[in-house]
Amino acid sequence: MATWEPSSNPTFGIVIAVYDDWGPLDQCLHSLAEQTNAPTFEVTVVDDGSPEPAPESIRGWSRAFPLTIIRQPHAGVAAARNRGIQDCRGALLLFVDADCKAQPDCLAVLAATVADSPQYRCFQLHLAGNSLGLVGRAEQLRLITLQNHLLQPNGAIRYLNTAGFAIRRSTVNQATGLFDPAARRGEDTLLLVSLLQRGEMPLYVAAATVQHAVPLSLVQYLRKSVRSAYLEAGTYRIIGSKGVRIRVTNRERLQMLASMWKTSRQPEIGRSAWFVLALRQALPRLVSFAYRFTRPKSETTPKAS
Repeated sequence: MATWEPSSNPTFGIVIAVYDDWGPLDQCLHSLAEQTNAPTFEVTVVDDGSPEPAPESIRGWSRAFPLTIIRQPHAGVAAARNRGIQDCRGALLLFVDADCKAQPDCLAVLAATVADSPQYRCFQLHLAGNSLGLVGRAEQLRLITLQNHLLQPNGAIRYLNTAGFAIRRSTVNQATGLFDPAARRGEDTLLLVSLLQRGEMPLYVAAATVQHAVPLSLVQYLRKSVRSAYLEAGTYRIIGSKGVRIRVTNRERLQMLASMWKTSRQPEIGRSAWFVLALRQALPRLVSFAYRFTRPKSETTPKAS
């Protein structure tokens, strides 16, 4: 287990926004405590209005590394992450989700990559699924395909997922934060659009792995995809107003499905995972279609000037 001594300038400030995710968060913090050859780091957990405050099992991790727990009224994940930015001190901001586990050498690899890549200000970590169970295999298949498809020849990636994303603090406005609170969901995609408008993308750090576990049943997994699609619809409307294309085309989607089919031949994934993902992709399309016809007229009718 990692040990620590007080430091006024830790290398990493790790920000984790949570809402009643204490069980998965405990496993996440355990993975941080098990880091090998890790640079100095602190962890800031922002409790976004959970029904109950953090239990003692979570607070006890302060014996392994500097840990701050902030409790705020429910304001959404974007606002929670911005609050974490304000309260942590690390030179590099690292965002992970409560249901993620960092592999033992993750922080060491990421720190070395950041030091060797001064031309980049942000970094996308390699995300992997948990292949235990059908949902875990489907998530693994999805992540493999997305990261392979969106990786650029220069090593950057047209993808941003705050399950494992780092950025240099010096490039972030401390007062306004990094994420747009107007995005109820998909705030990381909106951030990617801002980067693209400036002509930049995150550097992909393939050797710094974060496992994104999905502790859901199949029904819960599909239900979550529908709910996420509904919440993200407003975010994509904001993105559309910026004139940046971020969604994959129908042709690209078919190419990705074909790639997923080939990958699903691997015994540790299986064809059933492909069918789950095909259904997962179809459901949000239906929700997006329905959203265009059910949103208030005030959102679709131009205002008179």
